[in-house]
Amino acid sequence: MSSPEEAPVAPAAEGELPPEWETDEERMAFLFSAFKQSREVNATEWDSKMLFWSELVLKWGRRRGGVRTCLRELQQAFERRGSVPLGLGTVLRELLRRGKLQRESDFMTSVDSSWISWGVGVFILKPLKWTLSSVLGDSKVPEEEEILIYVELLQEKAEEVYHLYQNSTLSSHPVVGLSELRSLCTSICSDERTFCLVLLQLQKEKRVTVLEQNGNKIMKFARGLHTKVSPVNDVDIGVYQLMQSEQLLSQKVESLAQEAERCKEEARSACRAGKKQLALRSLKSKRRTERRIAELHSKLDVVQGILDRIYASQTDQMVFNAYQAGVGALKLSMKDVTVEKAENLVDQIQELCDTQDEVAQTLAGVGINGLVSEADAEELEKELDTLLLDSSKDLLDLPSVPQKPLFPSSVVLPSISDAELEAELEKLTHSVGGLALKTDSKASEPKGALELHL
Repeated sequence: MSSPEEAPVAPAAEGELPPEWETDEERMAFLFSAFKQSREVNATEWDSKMLFWSELVLKWGRRRGGVRTCLRELQQAFERRGSVPLGLGTVLRELLRRGKLQRESDFMTSVDSSWISWGVGVFILKPLKWTLSSVLGDSKVPEEEEILIYVELLQEKAEEVYHLYQNSTLSSHPVVGLSELRSLCTSICSDERTFCLVLLQLQKEKRVTVLEQNGNKIMKFARGLHTKVSPVNDVDIGVYQLMQSEQLLSQKVESLAQEAERCKEEARSACRAGKKQLALRSLKSKRRTERRIAELHSKLDVVQGILDRIYASQTDQMVFNAYQAGVGALKLSMKDVTVEKAENLVDQIQELCDTQDEVAQTLAGVGINGLVSEADAEELEKELDTLLLDSSKDLLDLPSVPQKPLFPSSVVLPSISDAELEAELEKLTHSVGGLALKTDSKASEPKGALELHL
């Protein structure tokens, strides 16, 4: 928007208004009425009406994307069937008290004094009485025309502009001209006044500073990890002058290139017309122009080379500062660490490891019934190997598993009674007993012979 007080504002669209706007006549009549003189008369109704209008005013400003408004503009936006809300003035005063809105004049006076003259100079404000009252401090400004600022929206736009600049090619330069920055921020700041307010907000946040040089305003943003911008110094001014020289030389080279092309076309036309002398003059002019282009190219290369060295030196300075900070941090972290302490610590760790190994070996050599000698351990190993070999041989000598059943399916085994089983067991017992007696007698015979021999 160009200015809230200059052109009438269309009423708010249906989608921007609450549902009861067209359906609840009784409630809308209450909301369009004026506030009571004192909130204590009926605090519930007063708070309900204030909540409705304050939220609607803030949402309407956010949907429109503008940072400035005034009472007259809001009255036009919220007009309903020929009526305007009578309590909007009270709502705006309450929002001013809460800090959601701020007077444009108060905002300008809150910025650093070095910016105030520049800011006032940029704002060609209408009507004239507003300008005079804001500069002279006169408070006799009609409430309907007093310009107000959405504080949160202005801060958000300032943040958008700052990040847009940081992510653009302009951030490669330490300073930037006001016109170049304005062209970059067209998508965020739709008009000149919004752009200026955003810059003043960035200045208030100490993230940008401005300097006027030969009628041109130079902007400098906070860079890198620095949260606050540094003042414009002689290096910044020199860089800006080199940038201007580079831009002028580039424009001159482009203009001369077009002139050389024009001379070339004139020479061709003269040749077609048979005007040889005219063609020669055009070619000579083309040759002189090309020599001037070559000279300007050499100067442009020098300027660009100087700028590249300046940017490289700034990068080197950043790297140097990073190294310096790293060395300082390393010194602090290694303050209590020395080579002697490290060697002593390593020796202690080695001694503890050796002690732990000795304890583990001692505990590993203890058996259940006492200490086991190395010879006993070797004999146990040999015996275990022998058992494993015998087991493997027994496994190898086993017959193969028959594939067919041992008894045909047609053969029926005879049934044996328990009495027959007991008789068979008794026979086996008697035979085993006799065999044992024979074995004992045979074992005693050599012993008797030995005794007789003795």
